[in-house]
Amino acid sequence: MPEVVISEFMDEAAVDALRARHETLYDPDLVDRIEDLKAALKGAKALVVRNRTKVTAEILKASSDLQCVGRLGVGLDNIDLKACEAAGVTVYPATGANDVAVAEYVVSSALSLLRGAYHRSADVAAGRWPRQQMIGREAMDKRLGLVGFGGIARQVAARGRVIGFEIAAHDPFLPEADAAWQNATRLDLGALLETSDVISLHVPLTEGTRHLIDGRAIAGMKPGAILINTARGGVVDEPALTEALRAGKLGGAALDVFETEPLTAEAGRIFDGIANLILTPHIAGVTEEANVRVSALTAENVLNHLAKGRP
Repeated sequence: MPEVVISEFMDEAAVDALRARHETLYDPDLVDRIEDLKAALKGAKALVVRNRTKVTAEILKASSDLQCVGRLGVGLDNIDLKACEAAGVTVYPATGANDVAVAEYVVSSALSLLRGAYHRSADVAAGRWPRQQMIGREAMDKRLGLVGFGGIARQVAARGRVIGFEIAAHDPFLPEADAAWQNATRLDLGALLETSDVISLHVPLTEGTRHLIDGRAIAGMKPGAILINTARGGVVDEPALTEALRAGKLGGAALDVFETEPLTAEAGRIFDGIANLILTPHIAGVTEEANVRVSALTAENVLNHLAKGRP
């Protein structure tokens, strides 16, 4: 029986590091075969997941020997933390390992949507030459507003500042005396939404942040503003967002996360026909380099925990 079960894709070098010290089952398709996953967990001491595997109380009961969960990423809304605590299972997110990947996604999406010149290649190839319709905006002297000002948001700020963005942020949990505020204007949420040209979300999904960006919040945004969500899908009210995009209230949006994941064809119909919209399948934090870092850190966390044993 395996001691380590990996239910989603992971860098092979990190898998080999786990295999070198523990019997390991690596099956990236287990996430879609829940009964097989539960069977594989019998006797397992560690479970490694990304964001699709739901670590529920039911899953935890499949192994009385489970000691830890390694999360290949940082979001924890797919893991029942209370159930893990009750079962004595420690959860290890890969904090910091994919910050750069997400930050580059945010800044590149902001530039693409501001400029607006990268979505009409077919028109140019067809000889329509739509120069006037493709004139966009610059990032220089625009305000980049960050909702949440943790590690990823600070990486976004550092890159945005170099390009010419003026940085503002809203984070009620970050003390006013924190040194991070030396590099950003501190605003309440309403003022941030009202004055930012680009808004990027960096908050976890909680009852307090669910639909934080709803119709009312969108109505308070600067006309032509761009919204980027690499946090969690439930933070944005998708019908309200698409209505604002269709009405021309917003200048564009980039969504890497959705209320329904994986996004189904039925759920995705709400986005049909919106040109100034970038949709990606929860890959902002997954580059070749980030996958190596996230996997290596997760393997290290699991190996260190198992070396010490259950507390």
